Amino acid sequence: MCPKTLDARILDIVHINKKSIENEVQSILEKNVVSSKRNYAMWLVKAISLIDLTTLSGDDTRSNVLRLCIKAANPVSVEILKKLDLEGRKITTAAVCVYPNRVKDAFDAIKKMDLLKEIQIASVATGFPTGLYPLNSRLQEITFAIANGATEIDIVLDRSLVLMGKWNVLYEEVCKMKVHCGSAHMKVILGVGELGSYENVYKASIVSMMAGADFIKTSTGKETVNATLPIGLVMCRAIRHYYEMTGVKIGLKPAGGIKTAKDAVNWLVLVHSELGPEWLTPQLFRIGASTLLDDIGKTLKENTNDMDEE
Repeated sequence: MCPKTLDARILDIVHINKKSIENEVQSILEKNVVSSKRNYAMWLVKAISLIDLTTLSGDDTRSNVLRLCIKAANPVSVEILKKLDLEGRKITTAAVCVYPNRVKDAFDAIKKMDLLKEIQIASVATGFPTGLYPLNSRLQEITFAIANGATEIDIVLDRSLVLMGKWNVLYEEVCKMKVHCGSAHMKVILGVGELGSYENVYKASIVSMMAGADFIKTSTGKETVNATLPIGLVMCRAIRHYYEMTGVKIGLKPAGGIKTAKDAVNWLVLVHSELGPEWLTPQLFRIGASTLLDDIGKTLKENTNDMDEE
């Protein structure tokens, strides 16, 4: 349970230099170039294991959720695994992510493949994507999704509370959502593209973690600005600060706009550099994406075909 009130003093001293953050990201990428094709391929396999494979379309049906789950269960060809000396390893994505009404479809498919331990079932909830719904109905969505088999809930903040500086109200709402999540992991979607500043991204991250977030997530994927590396660095810094204060490790999930293999590797490099290799596990890092897996598969095929030329 959360403390009854939020100690907001930590939010009074947040000042972030936008240009400095952007320069630091560029420096991190320049210092950590993955040049070997084999190493690059292994980073991509790691990225696959961290993906929350997502479908959040208005025309989602049972059949396309089934296809999503099959893809999550078999994301890498046997031929590629052989070339990387990973033959016999069971590689899956970390999770599938769907709307509450499609959770039962995902659960049935994953259960039929006997992969409930390997692939988590995530559901967006709480008035996705805006969060501008009555709190009671948002909490009911959490309960509904878990009852249908969701093991992770991606809640969405009411961004208006951030923009108005109503941190205590935001804190109390997230605390209530955490209670309704029960044993299901709670990922808090900040909606960074609508928060107005890096300072607000940092503050919303801290408040969400104080209220019980297991992960903080950049975006719904529906905003104009979604997961950018500078925003990721700000969120990493918030996670690190929270860890230094509490000893508790909180996960990070960038989502929205991550479409290429290069994008995925850049995120892995950023998190590895800023938080350490222990964060590059499904327990502490996810990438929310719908089309990324296709580009990674294409890039893996090209890299493994060229490895003998190194």
